Amino acid sequence: MTVSDLLIAILAGIVQGIVEWLPVSSQGNLSLVLTLVGTEPDVALQLALFLQVGTTLSAATYYRDEISTALTAMPGWRPDAAYDGENAIVSYIVIASLMTGLVGIPLYIFVVDLAGQLTGGLFIAIIGLLLIATGVLQRVSESVSMGGHTDPTFADSILVGAVQGLAILPGISRSGMTTSAFLFRSYEPPAAFRLSFLLSIPASLGAAVLTLLSAGGLPGISPVAATVALAVSAIVGYFTIDALMRVVERVPFWAVCFGLGGLAIVGGGIVSLVV
Repeated sequence: MTVSDLLIAILAGIVQGIVEWLPVSSQGNLSLVLTLVGTEPDVALQLALFLQVGTTLSAATYYRDEISTALTAMPGWRPDAAYDGENAIVSYIVIASLMTGLVGIPLYIFVVDLAGQLTGGLFIAIIGLLLIATGVLQRVSESVSMGGHTDPTFADSILVGAVQGLAILPGISRSGMTTSAFLFRSYEPPAAFRLSFLLSIPASLGAAVLTLLSAGGLPGISPVAATVALAVSAIVGYFTIDALMRVVERVPFWAVCFGLGGLAIVGGGIVSLVV
């Protein structure tokens, strides 16, 4: 592994660790960064999906008590009480994850094939448009949310799982989409973020496995560089979750989506002209 590879791995880990938990697209922003440093668009997309494993470790560590409670409740799960008490979290994660797979896997196959046919500038510009779309959704959801709910229902599981599947598209924020869906359903913001983060664990692991299978191994990265990137993203991600949960009701994340999306569109146009 060269010094350049090491620096790119560290940079990728930092970007992933920070933006995974914000309502901006970690996949889109990381794909954007990797494309700007010379990675092919299709490989950048695969790497962005694979590196979510690092932030999955962050979420699993941060919510270890809730995960332990859910695992303990699984043996006593009953269909007739699927959304009662501790069963609610188990049912939510299982059903929402199944919906994510049903929506996300076909989209993944389509997006990776499409990304391989795009030039770097066009790929960046498309990411920008999707980032702005995320910003619009986040802004609207904040304006209509009334708050009050904290526990997921069957309808929420279906809706949020399907919405999370759409986040396979680069530029569409997974956390932004899922938290926005909960806000539309009148959930309290802390509960919306907590449920979004918990659902990210099986989704990110599934995306990583799908990436490894489709790429036939690590996508364009050495094992050492992959380990470094995952470790950095896990450490940075843990502290980002903690910081975000402290200010979750104060920061207008929709504005970040607009800013990054606009810059991506301008940057993509410049790259297209240069190339």
